Amino acid sequence: MTQHPLASRVNAWYRENARDLPWRREGFGAWGILVSEFMLQQTPVVRVIPRLERWLKRWPTPGDLAAEPPGEAVREWANLGYPRRALWLHRAAEQITEIHAGTVPSEVDDLLSLTGVGDYTARAVAVFAWGARHPVVDTNTRRVIARAVHGSGEPAPPSATRDLADMSALLPYDDGEARVFNAAAMELGAVICTARAPRCAECPIRLQCRWFAEGRPAYTGPRKPVQKRYEGSDRHVRGLIMAELRASDVPVTSAEIGRVWSDDDRRDRALAGLLADGLAVARDGGYALP
Repeated sequence: MTQHPLASRVNAWYRENARDLPWRREGFGAWGILVSEFMLQQTPVVRVIPRLERWLKRWPTPGDLAAEPPGEAVREWANLGYPRRALWLHRAAEQITEIHAGTVPSEVDDLLSLTGVGDYTARAVAVFAWGARHPVVDTNTRRVIARAVHGSGEPAPPSATRDLADMSALLPYDDGEARVFNAAAMELGAVICTARAPRCAECPIRLQCRWFAEGRPAYTGPRKPVQKRYEGSDRHVRGLIMAELRASDVPVTSAEIGRVWSDDDRRDRALAGLLADGLAVARDGGYALP
């Protein structure tokens, strides 16, 4: 069977142009890849790299992380955002240690059983850490397929069934080439086929791209809801409280937390949310990391 021409061109481009990222280097292990996938969710690469390197230096194996209190994972997560991911990653490390003898599993179903691991992350680890042949679809991949295959300037709202079928139709039959194509499609969407300013003149598949051939028509389909403003939001106040907790080795008093935000209702709501999510605990008359 012949490889899809889009895949051949994208793979050739990737081999010449791929960014040198830690998780793409030879010998970067499955644990590092799992950690990187947790960190990269809705977080720019440039912010992830130094935090990932520091994390793996401190906790080079799942067992090393599992041996520490979960609050240390939250502290080390620092300002990556969505700190519940740190708690999930700590619990996943415990599960890997207890159930899988300290080795990140290679099967998608086993990966899906880990806390915080969804369909994308499970497939990404199976493919990039263990070389399995599965379609891996992120936002960048969806945009490349929407434009090149469907002629749409933006992808429709996510649909696992449709998105995986689209990627499967392009995926090379050879396991190694499939692994490369999964990474290459993401890379193309991240650096060339970008959301706001696609660099079509530099794209290796512009002559095969349906959207380009049709004159890059404006997108008129459904869109995801616009995210609410961060400044002054509950998420913002949660982050300010978390910064106080991370910076202290002793419980932070209610008076100290009271100084991070003047609106009592918003501050109390943010603190209550952190307690409910397990990101903060009441301790010795104050509040601390778990």
